[in-house]
Amino acid sequence: MTDFNIAPTKPRKTGPVARKDESGENFPVASRLIPKHLRPHVIAFYGFVRLADDIADDPDLEPETKLAYLEALERALVSGQAKHAYLKPATVLRESLQQTGVSDRHARQVLRAFRRDAVGARCHSWSDLLLYCRFSANPVGRYLLELHGEGVAAGPASDALCSALQVLNHLQDAREDWTQLGRCYIPLVWFDDAGISVERLVECESDVRMRAIFDQALEHTDRLLERAAALPGLIQHRGLRMEAAVILSLAESLSRRLKARDPMKAKVTLGTHHKLAAVARGLARSFSAA
Repeated sequence: MTDFNIAPTKPRKTGPVARKDESGENFPVASRLIPKHLRPHVIAFYGFVRLADDIADDPDLEPETKLAYLEALERALVSGQAKHAYLKPATVLRESLQQTGVSDRHARQVLRAFRRDAVGARCHSWSDLLLYCRFSANPVGRYLLELHGEGVAAGPASDALCSALQVLNHLQDAREDWTQLGRCYIPLVWFDDAGISVERLVECESDVRMRAIFDQALEHTDRLLERAAALPGLIQHRGLRMEAAVILSLAESLSRRLKARDPMKAKVTLGTHHKLAAVARGLARSFSAA
């Protein structure tokens, strides 16, 4: 006989899990341009970063819980010991780093940005946003350079590209970040200068002043992409040089698309034909940079 006074129990959470994979990213992750023997290592790095990012973005977790999970990830990465199954990406990455000899500082730097996300910190100026990108995005490029045996010469151009990619992603998700997570990565001082509130991000369409803020962000991003243009010519490894050139062309295409469309109405993405054209331009650029 059923006892209707007993509420059904919910399945117990065993820990956080990554909710996205590389198929949902704007830009390629471990594409065929990366040597086959290095792709598993890139995927290991991505898996660690993806999990940490999703922990910081989980709307169902309190900030203290997010910070505890991120701390546990870092401990597992450093020690190689994981008491819980959800920490497996950390131990997988640790093994990968030991095999390749790549430093763990890149993964640990990314965690600094996600700790900031976990407590809802906002960016007050462009320089503040670039500081955020220094930890949230730039270590990814630095990891790839080190994995491929590149020196430090390509580092600044790589940083510029990674920061540009991060800002473009923030512009794509500006409304969603605000409405779902209460986050704004667009410099708050720009809203003050425009005489509008950041709460305007709840709207479903940009007005003239909101559009001006997006355009200001894209102008700054284009300057980053100009600095990143030298990157393919600074990379010795052929596959990574091609990968960088393709990503640079994709970023330029996405910037142009964001100038032409309103990210408040719908997420602005690149269609298949835009991507194919950007890939072709990128490959041509990589050959000329060789």
